[in-house]
Amino acid sequence: MKSLSKLLGALLLGLLLLIAVAGFALTYLLDPNDYKDEIRSLVQAKTGYDLQINGDIGWSLFPWLGLELADARLARVGMSDQPFADIRLLALSVQVLPLLRKEIRMSDIRLEGLDLTLHRNAKGDSNWEDAPADTGSAVTTAAETDNTQQPTARPANIKLEIDSLIVNSARLDYSDEQNNQHITLESVQISTGAIGEQQNIPLKLSGFLASSTPLLRARMELSASAWMDNQSRQYRLDALKVAGEVAGEPLNNKSANIAANGNLQLDLKQQRLSWEQMRFSVNQLKGMGELQVEQLNDSPAIAGQLSLAAFNLREFLPGIGITLPAMQSKSALGHFELTAQLQGTRNSLLLDNASIRMDDSSFTGKLGISNLEQGALLAHLTADQLNMDSYLPPATPVKKPARSAAASPPSSDLPPAIPSGNPWDDSELLPLNELAALNLELHLAFDRFTLEKLPFENVKLKLDAHNGKLDLKQFEARLYGGSIASSGTLDSNAEPARISMHNTIDQLPVDRLLSALGEEAPITGKLKLDSQLSTSGNSQRQWVSQLSGKANLEILDGTLPDSNLEQQLCLAIATLNRKPLSQDYSRTSTPFTQLKTSTSLSNGVATTPDVQIAIPGLLIKGKGTLDLNHMGMDQRLDIILQGDTRPMPDPACTVNKRYVGIEWPVHCRGSLATAGQNCRIDQDGLTRIATRLAGDKLTEKIEEKLKDKVSPDLKDALKGLFRK
Repeated sequence: MKSLSKLLGALLLGLLLLIAVAGFALTYLLDPNDYKDEIRSLVQAKTGYDLQINGDIGWSLFPWLGLELADARLARVGMSDQPFADIRLLALSVQVLPLLRKEIRMSDIRLEGLDLTLHRNAKGDSNWEDAPADTGSAVTTAAETDNTQQPTARPANIKLEIDSLIVNSARLDYSDEQNNQHITLESVQISTGAIGEQQNIPLKLSGFLASSTPLLRARMELSASAWMDNQSRQYRLDALKVAGEVAGEPLNNKSANIAANGNLQLDLKQQRLSWEQMRFSVNQLKGMGELQVEQLNDSPAIAGQLSLAAFNLREFLPGIGITLPAMQSKSALGHFELTAQLQGTRNSLLLDNASIRMDDSSFTGKLGISNLEQGALLAHLTADQLNMDSYLPPATPVKKPARSAAASPPSSDLPPAIPSGNPWDDSELLPLNELAALNLELHLAFDRFTLEKLPFENVKLKLDAHNGKLDLKQFEARLYGGSIASSGTLDSNAEPARISMHNTIDQLPVDRLLSALGEEAPITGKLKLDSQLSTSGNSQRQWVSQLSGKANLEILDGTLPDSNLEQQLCLAIATLNRKPLSQDYSRTSTPFTQLKTSTSLSNGVATTPDVQIAIPGLLIKGKGTLDLNHMGMDQRLDIILQGDTRPMPDPACTVNKRYVGIEWPVHCRGSLATAGQNCRIDQDGLTRIATRLAGDKLTEKIEEKLKDKVSPDLKDALKGLFRK
């Protein structure tokens, strides 16, 4: 038995030696370079491509089945002068005996100088794909027929092991005339350790990328420990590290250093891709998080978490090519940090439950892209405070016309004419093309919001933009104890663009509003306003000329500061009555009980039919027009002297009964800029008053003469006659 085993061993050893000698003899006796034409024909028949081998072919049979090609080119049949692949050297070898056990054990695979040139012309034809009408050779057609007749069987599980893969100086040049794209990969280097299933495979990759549209340049380096299991269809990249530099047009020709690391896992059975322990950085921006993508084949669903560490946004944005405008605050955007949950689909990506800290403001809510195809943006945010002035351009001082020390005396008894010039600018104000393309859903809420130094509180804003229409659904705010509410639309598709607004203001202190805007407050009081206005166009002049609608205005609990008109009026009445004032008039302001008017507007002209102003001792009523196109006015006012109307009036400030109820006419006409200097006594109205007063005086004398000598009816008739 022992001798039999020795005999079998010797026979086996002899057989192996015989195979080795035969393989050695074949490799030296047969030269594969003599069969280049046959190899070329075989490749063409089986693949439909033309393989040209210009260099030598090296080979071995045992114990390694090896192949080495030098200077090979691959092209479409009939396009041998336009190869899409050039290979300077390809070397690989496979152990022969493991093949009998369905195991592929390869030594190093080495690929030197791979050059891929892929081109698609304006018609859509490429140099690496067969044209749709190209049926190929007869051999190819027959092969396709066989494939249609016999279903493709799933290959049996084959164990694959490779000692290493080395790719040096690879290059890809891809151009697409249809989409005006040109992309190149240069100096691509790939190296791995031993490759096999269910084992860690060291992987390194580096190269340079360039794109023409947009113009972009990038340098990338990648390292990872790869793992794969083809049977379970699971793949991993552990300890993934990516680093590089990107520059070009998307960054406004600035460059950015980028880095990312983490663990990537792909499960094709579960259709799941995940990125765990994600870390990334772009210049000084640093972030972390996790990312999962489910249902890869059907409807990808994205979920995960994202966190950005605090960084200086003001310094970061210019570093990636975003130029920031000048701002009022030099520290604006100096602090930014974010945490959020990621939600997305194939067509959307949202940051949900987001918490954002920007400078002194904190935001919570949801924001992102709700529809990628339509470019729809969404932001539903709530904030504690935001000082918008910090982010606005620096304020430029406005030169105000110097006020004269005293109004010049009227040069005529008649008020000046209404101006004929138009002071409004005719240049375009709104970027209508950009607004027409805007797709936005903006819902904001602020506890405090400062704009133009106005401290708004409890602000709510809802603005939707879609298909060229901006819809301000809601704007509500509290200001100085009063309330403001607005809604409106801007239709940029209309020709010309059309704007409509509905505004309501209640209990808003006028003086505090004007003071915050840097204007002197001629009156104090709480404003009530209800207006519905519309206009069209895209310039100041067009807006004013097309302004139409209606408005109701009222000021409550008002005063005229720095002026005691009641004292001045009573002093004048006391002088006429030749009596001294007996009560205190030491107030430094004049309260008024009413300032009210309604307005209708048409083509920039406002009609005010019922102006009413009640000041202690005076009642003013009026009507007229304000021509906003020319900033002119034409108002007729009736001033009624009332004297001291308090429950305990000053006797010296009692209006003579002859003047009670008389409406003293005033005509204000001319420029609104000098309204106070353009009012004159209405001479025609004054003549009628003088006639009436003369009639009253004559009536008194007749009554005194007649006394009880005539009937009361006759007295009344005579009074009426002379008053006329």
